[in-house]
Amino acid sequence: MIVLQEIGTSQTFKIVPRELSADSMTFTHEETGVILTYAITPTTDRYYLSISKIVVLKENHFYKLTVYNGADVVYKDKVYCTNQTIETYSINNGEYIQNSSSNDYIIYE
Repeated sequence: MIVLQEIGTSQTFKIVPRELSADSMTFTHEETGVILTYAITPTTDRYYLSISKIVVLKENHFYKLTVYNGADVVYKDKVYCTNQTIETYSINNGEYIQNSSSNDYIIYE
């Protein structure tokens, strides 16, 4: 899964496609079915395609990403949009509270 943010600047992500060329991508909103189409010019980084694009996404929503080379589908994935920092992203942010314990192991004889 790819994690992107709801920002108005270019975001870069890498994919491993079926072939090393692509010219467009679509984001399909999973709840509404609205499709956003973008023309892309990715760069090649060994076995990856690096895509930089300004995309319009809503926070806390899931999208289906499809990357095309002409009419051929070269990559499919799921995208989640969040405003958390991508490097420290956690799906449990603000949800999970860890209990602390001394973790003592007691043996009775």
